[in-house]
Amino acid sequence: MSNTGNTVLGILAGSAIGAALGILFAPDKGENTRKKIADQAAATRESIAEGAIDLSDRAAHSLSSKTDTLETKMNSIVSDVSYKTEDVITTLESKLADLKAKNKKLQKTS
Repeated sequence: MSNTGNTVLGILAGSAIGAALGILFAPDKGENTRKKIADQAAATRESIAEGAIDLSDRAAHSLSSKTDTLETKMNSIVSDVSYKTEDVITTLESKLADLKAKNKKLQKTS
């Protein structure tokens, strides 16, 4: 995710710098050059805003996907623990019944 953001930012910055240098070195009147620079700055600003929105959308989608995956895993873990708890309770109840039976035998022999 960070590499994608850096790549997008690098491409946008490179485009803006290239366009600005192209305008500055093109032979034209100062007024026309300033207008071209202002237009290019506005276009770059819009491009950066669109890139930021796209990056934000991708980050939100990725986070949502990871949240869903985490929720699914947590539900699976809770379910597994519940089954294991039932197994432990069943085993303990069986052991308790055996101990009660042994205790009754000991009480009758006394």
